[in-house]
Amino acid sequence: MADSPHPEPLTWARAAPDDEEGPGPWIELAFGPDDTVHLRTTDAPDHVVTTTRTKWEAFVLGARAGEFDHFVEALDGGPPSDSKQSVTSD
Repeated sequence: MADSPHPEPLTWARAAPDDEEGPGPWIELAFGPDDTVHLRTTDAPDHVVTTTRTKWEAFVLGARAGEFDHFVEALDGGPPSDSKQSVTSD
């Protein structure tokens, strides 16, 4: 993923609970042309990260499969598990 200029026009979808009225910060997602996917946070909307749809779908499938659960476990007071971490390069 790389930083990109703020692409226009995009329709942003906010990842927040439906009943949440507060300002967040929340993550927002937009699908752009040429199979691009754009991510930003509501507290820094001019900082947009762009990736490909293929990489986004791989990330979503990994999240659904629990591949990133060790990061949340670390937030709950436990150390992150190195056994679940892997690094790939493009």
